[in-house]
Amino acid sequence: PFQLLEIVRKEDVVLRAILTTHHHWDHARGNEELAKLCPGLRVYGADERIGALTHKVTHDQELTFGAIRVRCLFTPCHTSGHMCYFMWEDGSPDAPALFSGDTLFVGGCGKFFEGTAEQMYTNLTQILGALPKETKVFCGHEYTVRNLKFALKVEPENEIVKKKLAWAKQRDDEDLPTVPSTLQEEFLYNPFLRVTEEPLQKFTGKTDPVEVLRTLRTEKDNFKKPKERPHPQAMLAFDWGLFSPFLEKK
Repeated sequence: PFQLLEIVRKEDVVLRAILTTHHHWDHARGNEELAKLCPGLRVYGADERIGALTHKVTHDQELTFGAIRVRCLFTPCHTSGHMCYFMWEDGSPDAPALFSGDTLFVGGCGKFFEGTAEQMYTNLTQILGALPKETKVFCGHEYTVRNLKFALKVEPENEIVKKKLAWAKQRDDEDLPTVPSTLQEEFLYNPFLRVTEEPLQKFTGKTDPVEVLRTLRTEKDNFKKPKERPHPQAMLAFDWGLFSPFLEKK
């Protein structure tokens, strides 16, 4: 939260509200501290488990912050109370933005911790996939390189996957973000949005889109990164239990 407040200070703005996608600590942990430091702060979300929640939102509810308009999009699966936020400004030349939390990633989707393949299929096709194609996708994590390595395993002949992976690796090496992408791009290389395509059906051995998605998620859950030598100091930190406060179970 203190890093965020430093950015707020540098930008010379006032923090009025927080839009929280879901309750997991790596997305909501700072809420309570921020609520203490910023009296009157509004915290929006769809799940009672979100820390310092003040305003519970529902699917298709619209919020307004100055010129910024927000549509709340309920996407249960990763958690049962996951909400994405679609934002735009009327009359602005800028593309709209989707803050997709852990539902949709660049090249991937979130794990089905509290939901089903049927729910994620609805999320990706009818809710998020139906947004304007120029929408910028701001997801909750930089998982792009690993996601695209899996996408390449699924579609080894997909030239767009190869190019995007090479680009993402370079960005990673330079410590630059791979986020945002656009929704239009995601349909070209994200296997979880390509479940009706022949190569995906061939890889999974399924034709029903929901079954393709279910199989893909299982394959992705079991997908191993190439083994890397662990950092010796990191291993010591694990041995000494220094990371244990950060390793709460989801």
